[in-house]
Amino acid sequence: MSRTATLRRYGKSARKTRAEILFAELPRSPTKKDAASESEPEAKNEPLGEVTDITQQFASVTLDATAWTADCPGTQTSELLSSSPVRERAASGSEPVSCRQPEDNQQRQEHHDEEESFQDEDLSFDGLRILTWDDLCPSGNRIEKIAEASYAEVYRITNQLGTSIIKVVRLKSPIKPQTKAQERSGLVDEEPHSEDDMLGELRISEWLADIPGFVVYKERYIVEGKATKALLQTHQAFHRRMKRKDPDRLQFYPSPSRYLDETRFLVVELGDAGTALEDFELTSISQVWDIFLHTALALARAEDLIQFEHRDLHEGNLCIRRVRPATTKPFSSSSSPLRFGFSGLDITILDYGLSRATNPYPDRPQSPSSLHSSSTNPSVVAYDLEKDLSLFTSTHAPLQTNTYRAMRSFLIHGDRVPLMLDPAQHAATGAYPKRSRNALNGKGKGKAISWRDYHPYTNVLWLAYLYEYLTSHFRGEDPRELEDFLRETAELRTHLDPKAPPRVLSFPCAGEVIRFAVEAGWVGEDQLVGDMDGSWLEGNSRVG
Repeated sequence: MSRTATLRRYGKSARKTRAEILFAELPRSPTKKDAASESEPEAKNEPLGEVTDITQQFASVTLDATAWTADCPGTQTSELLSSSPVRERAASGSEPVSCRQPEDNQQRQEHHDEEESFQDEDLSFDGLRILTWDDLCPSGNRIEKIAEASYAEVYRITNQLGTSIIKVVRLKSPIKPQTKAQERSGLVDEEPHSEDDMLGELRISEWLADIPGFVVYKERYIVEGKATKALLQTHQAFHRRMKRKDPDRLQFYPSPSRYLDETRFLVVELGDAGTALEDFELTSISQVWDIFLHTALALARAEDLIQFEHRDLHEGNLCIRRVRPATTKPFSSSSSPLRFGFSGLDITILDYGLSRATNPYPDRPQSPSSLHSSSTNPSVVAYDLEKDLSLFTSTHAPLQTNTYRAMRSFLIHGDRVPLMLDPAQHAATGAYPKRSRNALNGKGKGKAISWRDYHPYTNVLWLAYLYEYLTSHFRGEDPRELEDFLRETAELRTHLDPKAPPRVLSFPCAGEVIRFAVEAGWVGEDQLVGDMDGSWLEGNSRVG
């Protein structure tokens, strides 16, 4: 639909190239440096080298390199260890456990096909240590299931050495069949995942390692064998808790009671990122401000450095932790519009299973120590969401599944509108006409959906999701706080809303959301760049 609209310009003329702004060196929240130093004492002197490498790869930053057209309000035409409880415990053990054989020949025959494909799968994980669940969480340690990501389960392990988070992904390997009771309950088993999908996520995690707001990956290894009693108990407790919150919630991950001696998992150990947003109680409006703005800022940095799209940023993939006590605005600044940095909270973005990113070091040889030496060094890593259309056809959790559908609708039309939120519209793959002026004139050609392409508008869709989640889950004592927040952010919400009228110009990326926040006075430029002369926010980018 062609339309005429006034282009709204944000920002000032740039005084220097944004490549001169060492983006990854931007300060974290006021005390995040202290928090990071506790968990990463050995890495204090490393970031400068990483930043230098990154800036040498980019002649300029592409946050606002091109103008946005009024016809496509969301499109862009241009396209970034310390000791741990688990590691210390594993290192103190004996030789790694070798792969054991099935106890039952008939059971082995039932899963013959799965085992054959698993043997191929395992090739890319040669060299990783093989542990048992007892090795991972021995007697005296505490394990707690805290979240379920799109393709992984997340646990917290605590012992006298501290706390670690582990992300557990089942590889292609046999498990026990469902019991009759499980079949009657409608249990849907999450499918095991291919080596390409797993290696892609690990690569993205390495590219994000120096960007504040993203999880720190410590180590990875293979865990195989039957589950411990503690693992089964925390799995059951988690699902009882989730059922109380959402009686219609389905269980997608197999019960640990079904693990066999040959059931294998890739386990990635993370730094403790705090509490999942879905379990965090929002009691002050400063928490709402900080969680939203911290998340937008992390996404903006990642867009700039590696053309990153998360594509799955729901409340289970965002963790919250306190890094300092909450503060109030000084009386002398009571009239200031500044809203960022008063809650004492920081955020960590998890789970890049559905994500997309561009390799910031395409010419650098692949490190054998980081990934398997035979792996290629791809220019783009992206999960092909066309392989799993159930994401787009599901009717469970409407706000979340509508966000998946809005992403796919944008890829189909190359525009925010028309917005396809009917699950039936996403039931098949294929070529779709691009919604452009040529398409309207009958000259458009069909184009298959490619999730490898860079569309940072998907980050805006998830920020819109986050905004709605935060405002609908606010539990502060004074309802006027939320009323004031909604009134103050009404224009922001309009530009975030994928359902806004066609005449409304949408933010094209998370970077433009931060630009809007800075120009509104909610975030101070000094909070982003410290004493550096200039800002990455300077420029002539437009909301489009």
